[in-house]
Amino acid sequence: MNDFEIYKKMDDDVQAIYRSRLLTEMLLSLNGGSKKLSHLREITESTSQAIIPKLRKLEADHLIETKEHEYFLTQTGIIVASGIADSFVTFWTINKFKHFWLRHYLEGIPSPLLKEIGCLYESEVLKNRGMKILNVYNNQLRMLKEADHIYGISSVVTKGYADSISERVKEGISIELIVPFHVAEELKQSPYVEKLAALKSYKNFKLMLMNEDIKVGLIVTDKRLSLNLYKKEGVEYDISTGLFSSDSKAIEWGERLFWYCKGKADFTKFQ
Repeated sequence: MNDFEIYKKMDDDVQAIYRSRLLTEMLLSLNGGSKKLSHLREITESTSQAIIPKLRKLEADHLIETKEHEYFLTQTGIIVASGIADSFVTFWTINKFKHFWLRHYLEGIPSPLLKEIGCLYESEVLKNRGMKILNVYNNQLRMLKEADHIYGISSVVTKGYADSISERVKEGISIELIVPFHVAEELKQSPYVEKLAALKSYKNFKLMLMNEDIKVGLIVTDKRLSLNLYKKEGVEYDISTGLFSSDSKAIEWGERLFWYCKGKADFTKFQ
């Protein structure tokens, strides 16, 4: 069965949860841990008379159980509640940054990571505007300066980035970078080839090449995430707008994106 056929088959059960504010709120609240009836009344701002029939339905569906006057999610309840929570977070993230997503080439994000886009909900979009014509660039350089380790996917290269990376490598910071073919070709030219030659003996620096084009720019450190994308047509890399976050879930998402691309990359040495 495809997704639509599954939805039609489960229509009544799905609609029962999503159409009922109380069912949704109780599942989401129990997803954060067990609750007593009094706590559920407080969270949902409802009476016991309204809540108890809903609790009985969830028990009948084997989504919750009771123990010592507290309500818990069952194992299947955890799966359902987590799925509901993920769907709301995804919608929230899409809506919160809708102009960012609409103006950029989302195909640059691998499908498995795109499905987890809700992890970026605690982020902010920074732009170059007015007197802050290098706002995105300067924030990224600050990230590099403050990091204790750095993972990066570079769709562009600049002298400023190269200088910052070189400096941090020499300070002993662990750095791993992935570059597409067109950036690798730039790195074979001056002044980058000389900078790379000076880093050859440093074991804390790894440079990897992806033969396929990468339509994303990523810096992820122990403290922050920076995500840049290509503009809508997928031709021009957007250096003027970036998504930034210091939230742990966003950082972990960035790490997963890096490791996904690393699995497709080859270690390389430039002459």
